[in-house]
Amino acid sequence: MQVIDSHTEGEPTRVIVSGGPDLGSGSLAERAKILATEHKDFYRSVVSEPYGQEAMVGVMLVEPVDSTCVAGVIYFDAAAVIGMCGHGTIGVAATLAHMGKIGVGTHKIETPVGVVEVTLSDANTVTVKNVASRRLHKDVSLDIAGVGTVYGDVAYGGNWFFIVDQSPVPVVPSNIRNLTEVSIKIRDAIEVKQLTGTDGGIIDHIVLYGPALNEKGHSRNFVLCPDNAYDRSPCGTGSSARLACLAADNRLAPSEEIIQESTIGSSYRLSYQQVTNDTIIPNITGQAFVTKEATLMMNPSDPLKNGIKLS
Repeated sequence: MQVIDSHTEGEPTRVIVSGGPDLGSGSLAERAKILATEHKDFYRSVVSEPYGQEAMVGVMLVEPVDSTCVAGVIYFDAAAVIGMCGHGTIGVAATLAHMGKIGVGTHKIETPVGVVEVTLSDANTVTVKNVASRRLHKDVSLDIAGVGTVYGDVAYGGNWFFIVDQSPVPVVPSNIRNLTEVSIKIRDAIEVKQLTGTDGGIIDHIVLYGPALNEKGHSRNFVLCPDNAYDRSPCGTGSSARLACLAADNRLAPSEEIIQESTIGSSYRLSYQQVTNDTIIPNITGQAFVTKEATLMMNPSDPLKNGIKLS
């Protein structure tokens, strides 16, 4: 299986160029469902240790249904197949450029949740015009053991997020373990409360916000992903959901640009366009760098070929 690795603002992406399972020729959503239900061992093996690494997101390049798109993509991490991935899309654009498939300019990429646009400014700098994003609930209260009452918004940016505007734990690199544990407790409380997005959408990403640590930054975030790894980048879909909340509260005007910091200090430039009273189109600009071209060899006699499972 041929893969190309990259990182987007510190967050790793692995693109499967060839050698993945045949997912048929249905819609991207249908093919994503096949990957999720019939090939879990496969996708886990690609991004989990010992073949992958913590926090890695995988991407299957597939033929798009929409002929105006340069590629179709299906995203996954060690825990689940996911609908959209902002850092992954930036990584895909840089990877396609590295492969000679696209050049500087604007291109369309088809995902399971819709078509997104990427604008390649140079070999590494990419702006993603994401899918329509919106806030569903404001100031939902959760009682968290050992923490107290936490208030957060439920919002969609390609995945469903619970966004805590005032983190109960300072968002600094030295607190990553504590931030992770608190975020897991918040997600557990969401499950107990049976809180979901539209049509039962699973809220499997948690975002905690704190003050920026750099002069030009708007805020700093900690993002817990479905596999309990934290996002090294500021999280593209999480930033999209955040923009929807800022827009709904009139805290950010259309086209106004802000710098969103990640836990480790990397950043995205963010802005949005208003579509309806409760829906926006986010714009996310970041950088990705190709780090590796490799052939993955899954030895059938390797007892860890499907990844290390701790539970």
